[in-house]
Amino acid sequence: MKNRQLAISNQQSTKIRARRILKRLRTQAPNTLVELNYTDPFELLVATILSAQCTDERVNRVTPGLFAAYPGARELACASPARLEALIKPTGFYRNKAQHLVKCSQALVAQFGGMVPKTMEELTSLPGIGRKTANVILGACFDAPAIIVDTHVKRVAQRLHLSRNSDPTKIEFDLQGIWPARDWTEGSQRILLHGRYVCLARKPQCAACVLYKDCQWEGKLLRPC
Repeated sequence: MKNRQLAISNQQSTKIRARRILKRLRTQAPNTLVELNYTDPFELLVATILSAQCTDERVNRVTPGLFAAYPGARELACASPARLEALIKPTGFYRNKAQHLVKCSQALVAQFGGMVPKTMEELTSLPGIGRKTANVILGACFDAPAIIVDTHVKRVAQRLHLSRNSDPTKIEFDLQGIWPARDWTEGSQRILLHGRYVCLARKPQCAACVLYKDCQWEGKLLRPC
């Protein structure tokens, strides 16, 4: 009984701290726009696949030419492997990514008439699409509550002790449990950007961190007096 009460108390404390963290992150940046350039769900889907092990900035340099050559799923489904690989080569792992793009586009055409579906179940049924990519699409394009868990979110959530898990899906569910659904998309995107620009993997900018007082990471750097 005492253990259960302690667990409930800890959960409530984490929820209060999570709301405070989100409030402080809102002072850091005016918006939480996805940094990939896109004009429709299909373009964001493609850009997100390309962003694996690649910066958004580099993807944004590649996609204008890619979308000019293949403006939709029907065109990309029939893409020449050699031409497609040449267009996306700067993003790295281009052969695997080209295969994912073609197979995903073929499935979009065959199963959804070339349109990007609007549910987690349908999105993750597509070849090469996991929960992270699906949540990017759901949150950015369809205004659905969605928590993105990439390497940045994983790192920051663990350092802030918002999750003790290492599995991305379990981290997603942990964050779902401490924020109301209306804050899922914004909260995870703000944590993502915080990890990308402040809470870096190797050289965290602790001196400039708005979350310093709430950070429970044992490795955080001491602020200069």
